[in-house]
Amino acid sequence: MTDTTLTDRPPRLDVEALERMYSLMLGTALADQRAAAESKAGRLMAAFYPVRGMEAVCAALGETMRTGDKMVSTYRNLGDALAKRMPLRSIIAELYGKAEGCSRGRGGPMHLQDQDVNFTATTGIVGSGMQIAAGLGMAEQLSGDGNAVVVTFGDGATSIGAFHEGMGFVALWKLPVVIVCQNNQWGEHTSIKEYTAAPELAQRAASYGMRAEKVDGFDPMACVAALETALARARAGEGPTFLEFEHYRLTGHTGTADFSYVPKDELAAAMERDPAPTFRKWLLANGHLSEGQIAEVETRVRAELEDAFQFAQNGTDPVQADIYEGVFENDEFARSVDGA
Repeated sequence: MTDTTLTDRPPRLDVEALERMYSLMLGTALADQRAAAESKAGRLMAAFYPVRGMEAVCAALGETMRTGDKMVSTYRNLGDALAKRMPLRSIIAELYGKAEGCSRGRGGPMHLQDQDVNFTATTGIVGSGMQIAAGLGMAEQLSGDGNAVVVTFGDGATSIGAFHEGMGFVALWKLPVVIVCQNNQWGEHTSIKEYTAAPELAQRAASYGMRAEKVDGFDPMACVAALETALARARAGEGPTFLEFEHYRLTGHTGTADFSYVPKDELAAAMERDPAPTFRKWLLANGHLSEGQIAEVETRVRAELEDAFQFAQNGTDPVQADIYEGVFENDEFARSVDGA
């Protein structure tokens, strides 16, 4: 039986907020599964990095961030993009490398971005998001606009040198950065128990002189509470917060990767807390939403996903002649590079 004992609902979360959170969790899980299947079938011809297990944190990010807050993500970015309210069609089209995608098909799954909603960047270089977030945090501090910067990455990134440089910088300057570590227990194919002698990541982060906290990453209400506090501190000029959201990766490193190396008992225990189904049962058990309300959400989410995948599959390929657009300052220089 799936455990439905989650943290009590934060007072400000009304029915509409709970519906949004369930919608985002379910949409992330279903889009993730569909993209992985398309990748295995050879129709989505790019490496896709699943986010299964992270849905509760993504839903909490969607409910606590403001439009003005900037976000930096990593290649495991589908849930983050949805949390930042990117149009679903543009996300899925980019996964397929289509011109209708958010990066016009030039980035693919690893490089989703949308400046209109301040989904500022995603990066395939492990740990490099901290450096980008540090720069954005300095800009926000200087502007005084009262916005925060959120950076997300997996536990494996905490072993990268760039991560530690960024941590020292944001702590020293007390920058408005919320550092979201999605501790899914695996650095690619290696367990956290095997790649670090210091697996308590929040404790390690605290040594930089910043606030750090470990949070149950399977509990969306606990995630909301932690993020609200961290974002409020950032916007008030009280400096960065490191949040270690502990959960478990429910699939392989990529959408097509074998993950038979994952201990079966660990995976089974984690699947008992699969975020979207667990949240659904909690909503019903506590009388927050009815079966009818949940059914409406599920019907809408599935319809939106079907529309987005059909839109992407019918999309157009990028034009080769435009390959340098947005890369160089002017067309004349681009032509000289191309030998035109």
